[in-house]
Amino acid sequence: MPDHELPASVRVALWATAAFAGRIDVSGVAPRALPDLDHVEGLEAPLAMWQSLGERALLVALPRPGDLSGMPRATGDLHAAAGAARECVFIPGLGGALVPEFEQFGPEGDQGWAARFEIYGADPYPTHRVEALDLGQVELSLRTELAALTEDLAAAGGAPFGASADRALDRLRAVADADRWGLPPGLPGRAERLIGLAATVLRLTEAGLDPGLESVDLATTSARGQTLRQLHALASTSLADATNNAVLHLAGWR
Repeated sequence: MPDHELPASVRVALWATAAFAGRIDVSGVAPRALPDLDHVEGLEAPLAMWQSLGERALLVALPRPGDLSGMPRATGDLHAAAGAARECVFIPGLGGALVPEFEQFGPEGDQGWAARFEIYGADPYPTHRVEALDLGQVELSLRTELAALTEDLAAAGGAPFGASADRALDRLRAVADADRWGLPPGLPGRAERLIGLAATVLRLTEAGLDPGLESVDLATTSARGQTLRQLHALASTSLADATNNAVLHLAGWR
């Protein structure tokens, strides 16, 4: 996968909504949202179509196998694709979704990344579910659970993160403002802060779940993995909630 702190669909949802609001042209979504990719297919045409039909927001979901919360109702094809990719974007009004698929291309030593977005049918999604979110409570829950689960990790023992997480932390410490995250300007402060926090936790838990970090002690590995998966699920949900709250702000609904 391309090395970026935020899932591609999070960035696409924010920049596409900014385009729907007239802040940029739809053709500028991919360069701004996905500067880490060398080639993007299947994104501009659906966004332009949805904008012409009056859509004002593009929401994001970060599903996991067995957990499709935040997803619109749809055929099994969409749910299977989004579950495998662990991300998708969708429009709430008319219904419809895009799921990215990433691949490397080029000769060894000179490889790049490409993304192809596949369009799927989906039912309209009630935006009141997003409007009802209390970001203060979402942030409090994430911070509370983060503190508790960090204690569980310490009690479990073993190496909870590893060298890849150390490298991720070094990059995250260098993030000074929203532009470094690749976010559009003008996001609500709380949503922006929660996006950063949830993304940081998400990347660290992904690094900690690297199979190469498994301990010789099976009980330790199992306990550590269970705690990290809980934290990963919470971070995914929090990141999607914060992003969708920011989307509604960009769309002028909040």
